Amino acid sequence: MITAPIDDLPPDRPVLLAGPTASGKSALALALAQAQNRPIVNADALQVYDCWSVLSARPSPQELSQAEHLLYGHVPYDVPYSAGHWLRDVAPLLTRTPAPVIIGGTGLYFMALTEGLAEIPATRPEIRRDASALLAKSGVGALIAALDADTKARIDLQNPMRVQRAYEVLVQTGRGLARWQDATPPPLLPPAAAACWLIGADPAWLNARIDRRFDAMMAAGALEEARAMLDRWDPARPSSKAIGAPELIACLRGEMSESDAIARAKIASHQYAKRQRTWFRRRMNGWKLLEPSHTCG
Repeated sequence: MITAPIDDLPPDRPVLLAGPTASGKSALALALAQAQNRPIVNADALQVYDCWSVLSARPSPQELSQAEHLLYGHVPYDVPYSAGHWLRDVAPLLTRTPAPVIIGGTGLYFMALTEGLAEIPATRPEIRRDASALLAKSGVGALIAALDADTKARIDLQNPMRVQRAYEVLVQTGRGLARWQDATPPPLLPPAAAACWLIGADPAWLNARIDRRFDAMMAAGALEEARAMLDRWDPARPSSKAIGAPELIACLRGEMSESDAIARAKIASHQYAKRQRTWFRRRMNGWKLLEPSHTCG
C-alpha cells in the first residue's frame, strides 16, 4: 500500500505519478482520482496500444468504472507512437479542473512534459528498417559506436530502443540527439506547477510482485492476447516491445515451452524494472519519493 499527501493538494494542480512496473501506481492513482474527482491519464508507452490490455497491465474494467481514464488503448497496434505524439495528446488535458493524475512508467514521457521535447523529425521508414537490420545483425554495440560522445553520455545505453532512436536521428538529420535536445523549447508543465511523485521500490520486493502479476496475467488471458497478434506479429513495431510479448509469441510458434516463456518473460520484466529505477534515479531525483509498505502484497 502507498499513501500520498493529498489533503492539502489543490484540485487545479496536476499530479505526476511515476514508478517502476508493478509498484502499485494504479491503486494510488485511483485513490487520488476518487478523492478529488480527477481524471487519470496514461503515461505508459505500451498501454497506449489497442492490442495489449492484459499484457500491458492496463486498468481493469472495474477500475475503469470507478474513474475517468484517458489515453489508454487508443492507438492501433501498427501505428508508431512517440513521446511527441503523447505530448500533443496530453496538452489539452492539462487545463481540466480538477487537474489530472498522470501516471506511468515511461520516464521519457514525463521528461518531455516537464522539461520540454526537442522537435526532431519523425524517422523515415527506410532508415528505421536499416537501423533495425543493423541491430539484429550486429547488436546494439554497432549502433552505439556510431553515436557522438555527447549523445552517448546522455542516453540509456542499456536500452536498445533508445539507442536505435538516437542512431536514426543521427543518420537522418546529421545532428546528434544531444544537439537536438539542447534546442528544446520550454516545457508544457514545469515541475514547480505540478505535484511530482515517484514511487520507490526495493528490488526483491518488486520482483516478487512482478512474478505474481505475470502469473495473474497468464490466468487472465495473456497467452490468448498474444495469439490474437500471432499472424500480425512484427518485432520491429513499437507495440511489439510489450514486456513478455516476444516470449509468448515464441511459445505459440513452438520455439519454447510455455513454462520457459513465462520464466523468460519474468526475467525480462525484472530487467525492465531495473532500467526504470536507473532512469528515475538519474532524472527524477528532485521528485517526492513515496515508499510502498512492503508488508502488503
